[in-house]
Amino acid sequence: MSKVAVVGAGTMGNGIAHVFGQHGWDVVLIDVSEAALAAGLATIRKYVERLEKKGAISHQLAADTLGRIKTSKSLDTAKGSQIVVEAATENPGIKFEIFTALSRLLPPDTVLASNTSSISISEIAKHTNGPDKVIGMHFMNPVPVMKLVEVIRGQETSSDTVKQTVEIVRDLGKTPVEVNDAPGFVSNRVLMPMINEAIFCVQDGIATAAGVDEVMKLGMNHPLGPLALADLIGLDVCLAILKVLQDGLDAHKYQPAPLLEKMVAQGQLGRKSGQGFYAYRD
Repeated sequence: MSKVAVVGAGTMGNGIAHVFGQHGWDVVLIDVSEAALAAGLATIRKYVERLEKKGAISHQLAADTLGRIKTSKSLDTAKGSQIVVEAATENPGIKFEIFTALSRLLPPDTVLASNTSSISISEIAKHTNGPDKVIGMHFMNPVPVMKLVEVIRGQETSSDTVKQTVEIVRDLGKTPVEVNDAPGFVSNRVLMPMINEAIFCVQDGIATAAGVDEVMKLGMNHPLGPLALADLIGLDVCLAILKVLQDGLDAHKYQPAPLLEKMVAQGQLGRKSGQGFYAYRD
């Protein structure tokens, strides 16, 4: 039986745990917060029950999925895992601490993956004893639905680690795309400037948020407008990624829109706070 540890029980972490559990892995979902673990499990249960109700999965698979996922507040429970997927907050210092601890705790053949959306895999790897086993495994939100996983090779990531990770991604029913380590990788290096320009359009009074999104949906055939997508991702996450792109590539080109910085400062973070460019009740 394969075992995975997922560190971080937030939106991405609980989605990753769900997908692994649904595909037969024993999962330990780890977080320092008991409330975050309870909320993460509740989200997984809600999503699994919805899939069962729609007939997308059987009652047995739903029960098996939930039965495979355990929770813990201790990194020690990651022992015995073939792979650990870190999905903590998008903060370099926090990620470095987690990887340092995991590297000391686990045997050198354990794959250590990060779901970071923009932070350098090579920099994360420097905080471990085995940089050859460190890799990026960037899932898209919502994890159970989206097929893409960016597999990011750091400067010292071994070909064997890449091969193992690609196989795992395929076993999860996802599509791996291999990319090299660079700020924002491919997905956010392309996406974030578009979201930022959409915010400038609202800030400059060119159109409302709904108007901007309608143009992109009807004119460019996007299933979700960039501002609704920003709300889904989290405006604080968008801001953090833009700052990584600024630091690593070009301070002027990736300058966050002042409106984005203002909204984040006011706690308007999108869906997770109930208010972003749109209001949310659930």
